[in-house]
Amino acid sequence: MSRFPWCRTTKRSKARLAADGAIGMIRIRELDHLVLRVVDLDKMLRFYCGALGCTIERRQDSIGLVQLRAGRSLIDLVPVDGKLGAAGGAAPGKGGRNLDHFCLRVEPFDAAAIRAQLEAHGVAAGPVEARYGAEGAGPSIYVTDPEGNVVELKGPPGG
Repeated sequence: MSRFPWCRTTKRSKARLAADGAIGMIRIRELDHLVLRVVDLDKMLRFYCGALGCTIERRQDSIGLVQLRAGRSLIDLVPVDGKLGAAGGAAPGKGGRNLDHFCLRVEPFDAAAIRAQLEAHGVAAGPVEARYGAEGAGPSIYVTDPEGNVVELKGPPGG
């Protein structure tokens, strides 16, 4: 038996997982996006677009958001001196963090079932809101992990 029975392994069969009660309602398909709080947007764009080959998918300069296409996923850059970035506290460094949140694409997205599973594990969930991700706008729910990291659970576009 695993030391961590609440975590599935890829080597166990679905029948075994079901028998162990390890198959829940939340099924993660992939990483949808992550949001980095940045001090020097130009330097970050040179790195992610120039060095890594990302492309600019969408810009919302009024709120301080640049979304880069990274394969099937997005990397969002949020300058700390912009509207969104200022809401995240201190600039990245010893006194501040640079990861705002990361997003997991969930399929199927059944808000009631997701909330029930989270509640069963003592996890508080934010409201369902439409947010833009790697596949377009769709429903999502924010939760916070035990160490304070924000995780977005995202459904399909238009879902």
